[in-house]
Amino acid sequence: MVYRDSQGRIRFKIVFWGPSLSGKTTMLKALYNRLRVKIKGRIKSIEDPSGRTLFFDYVPFGLRGNVVFDVYTVPGQRRHKRQRKIILQGADAIIFVVDSSPDALAENIYSFRELKEFLGQEFDEIPIVVALNKRDLDDALPERVLVKALRLDGPWPIHKTIATEGLGVKRVFQDAAQLSILYRAFPNEYERFRRSLALETREKFR
Repeated sequence: MVYRDSQGRIRFKIVFWGPSLSGKTTMLKALYNRLRVKIKGRIKSIEDPSGRTLFFDYVPFGLRGNVVFDVYTVPGQRRHKRQRKIILQGADAIIFVVDSSPDALAENIYSFRELKEFLGQEFDEIPIVVALNKRDLDDALPERVLVKALRLDGPWPIHKTIATEGLGVKRVFQDAAQLSILYRAFPNEYERFRRSLALETREKFR
């Protein structure tokens, strides 16, 4: 939930969501290296020895003016369901990271259904930006197959990304940041804008 901190800065919360090894942390690190912002804190990560996120990654990005985006990733492994639910609380926008590997399709579906379960009624309202990641895989599932299988038929912008190369990552974050501000501060404009953005980005998947 958006709030004003002790220094008068307005803070928004954006959460990277998706199955284990879909590229959430890689995407956050790529974003960190590419964003030129007023405030950029250090990335804080809690990982296991293999590099998998145990609880969350976190970094604040401060843009022009006094707006700060607190960006989190969730651990994707199924056993960390409780942690994911805690981190999701108070989110102002969500970036859903889809793994394009055929082997990950079932986990993608599970992750998106879980997100819908946790959000409840807010699922139809909160900004969700979809990143079809790992598009460089030789056996990557076609975009249309992923969109249909996950039932990504809501008013959600969809982008192709290659997190390891930083491709598409900045645009995904920009959409989420802009939508989060409109969602909390300008609700009437938000609904119109997110639908037009969704239509614009979906044209290439028809």
